[in-house]
Amino acid sequence: MRLVLLGPPGAGKGTQAALLSRERSIPHVATGDIFRSNVREGTELGQRAKEYMDRGDLVPDEVVIAMVMDRITEPDCGDGFILDGFPRTVAQAEALDKRLRKPSVPQDPLDAALNFEITEDELFRRLVTRAEQEHRSDDAEDVVRHRLEVYHANTKPLVDYYDRHGVLVVVDGMGTIEEVHERIQASLAERASAAG
Repeated sequence: MRLVLLGPPGAGKGTQAALLSRERSIPHVATGDIFRSNVREGTELGQRAKEYMDRGDLVPDEVVIAMVMDRITEPDCGDGFILDGFPRTVAQAEALDKRLRKPSVPQDPLDAALNFEITEDELFRRLVTRAEQEHRSDDAEDVVRHRLEVYHANTKPLVDYYDRHGVLVVVDGMGTIEEVHERIQASLAERASAAG
């Protein structure tokens, strides 16, 4: 199964991706984790990414695309993957489609793009709480506001993109982790039965 998780920062993508990864035995590929790991290790990529992340800006497409394409060609992604934090722009989505699409297969190369919907007030509350608990510089209050603006400007067009491709699944991100997870499972089961 190949899944893309969409939604603003703090919508619960990482939490739900980790649950789906365990249940379906496919890797959870989180660009944020990869960037933070590179920042901790002081790599060149990490230093470049940190400049953007500290401002709440998106890391440039060419850096992100190259990194993710390398990751999804690793053997553990052979049976599928869950992408969390990628794509964030239509250009990234097109690059992903181009890499995954096979000329002989007419259907979309993704099984679903899950779009987490949640109120701005709840997002802000979650991100500020996370900043306090995890001491993340990209969750400071002013950066949170900027990240949400960046999300709306750059990432929201992905919802339209995946809707046009017929793979968009809207997920109500409000409620407990368990409630949201049950909604995801029901939506994926419904898609699988409709396809099969």
